Amino acid sequence: MQTTFTEEQMKDPGIQRANEILRSCVHCGFCTATCPTYQVLGDELDSPRGRIYLIKDMLENERVPDEKTVKHIDRCLSCLACMSTCPSGVHYMHLVDHARAYIEKNYDRPFSDRALRWILARILPYPMRFRVALLGAKIGKPFRRLVPDARLRAMLEMAPKRIPPVSRNDDPQSFAPEGSRRMRVALMTGCAQKALNTDINDATIRLLRRLGCEVVVAQGAGCCGALTHHMGKETESHATAARNIRAWSSEIKAGGLDAIVINTSGCGTTVKDYGHMFRNDPLAKDAAAVSGIAMDISELLTKLEIPEGANKDLKIAYHAACSLQHGQQVKTAPKDLLKRAGFTVVEPADSHLCCGSAGTYNLMQPEISKQLKERKVKTLEAKTPDVIAAGNIGCMIQIGSGTGVPVVHTVELLDWATGGPKPRVLVEAGP
Repeated sequence: MQTTFTEEQMKDPGIQRANEILRSCVHCGFCTATCPTYQVLGDELDSPRGRIYLIKDMLENERVPDEKTVKHIDRCLSCLACMSTCPSGVHYMHLVDHARAYIEKNYDRPFSDRALRWILARILPYPMRFRVALLGAKIGKPFRRLVPDARLRAMLEMAPKRIPPVSRNDDPQSFAPEGSRRMRVALMTGCAQKALNTDINDATIRLLRRLGCEVVVAQGAGCCGALTHHMGKETESHATAARNIRAWSSEIKAGGLDAIVINTSGCGTTVKDYGHMFRNDPLAKDAAAVSGIAMDISELLTKLEIPEGANKDLKIAYHAACSLQHGQQVKTAPKDLLKRAGFTVVEPADSHLCCGSAGTYNLMQPEISKQLKERKVKTLEAKTPDVIAAGNIGCMIQIGSGTGVPVVHTVELLDWATGGPKPRVLVEAGP
């Protein structure tokens, strides 16, 4: 794709990167075949290729973003299926992230949109605030049909039946390995996940200790910054990410780290991109070091080689989170681990398509999200599974709200298969 940025514009590192990405696009349209919003809406402007044209025009002409451009970019899930499909290696993620930051700085959203984004940015990344909000949503859930705004209804519907008590395992501390130490790893405990489901981190710690890891929860680490990053709120997301970089860098310098392990794939995609996000920052070197050792829990478990298990007579439908299969290109590890542990693993049709969760997307674009959820649940249930497994809390909540099949994190199943307790949702579901 030909671009016409001026020399003055090219002094901006963000424009330099956008120019590189735009020039790599050859308009082939392969991306349209795997784009969930294009599949649902059928509008070229709701495909990666269409959005690339809109972004190019907006950036080259330094336009104040118009409502049409913002609408189509807001509809993007950032599922990154287009990046898995693209034969030219177009790094769409960096381009759409830059476009969102540009829109955030230059577009005056309607008050209701600004208010919603402000609320989400100040609640979701903070576990205690989120817990209080979930409690309020739980109280208001029976009255959701009286709420006129579909986005606010989606927030009420998000409230889980059970809000788990705080897990003290999420506090800054170090867990000794069982037996001789093979690795020293930092566990990213996250933010929203700590409020929605404490079982995932607990299972991760048990499993890693059992496999010989010293597990460190670093002082000062918290939200990865993804939620605000994808809203275009660069100042907030970078401030959050910087705290993590400093916290993990301190652990690297103090006792060394073999890995920073992440069990929420949406966070993993962002942490692995810290090197790019901070490339022009004084923290650049530390950010690159952190990104270099960040890995999904399934990647680490593959290195640790979990023991082979006997047949469990349990059919698992594996849902591949977009942030894992497309954002991190981790595709076979979770399935291979589940099979090795003794589970029968099946995959749904169109496993490359998003479930519609996508961070805050299910709250800000509830109608499109609902259609994608229904499609995903239908393909999963068609496999008649006993359990649905996923590696991302957002996907788990989204899919779980549309099916009666128990939904668990991959690591909970692997913990159970290697000596840990049976996942709570399976206990509650009964024999």
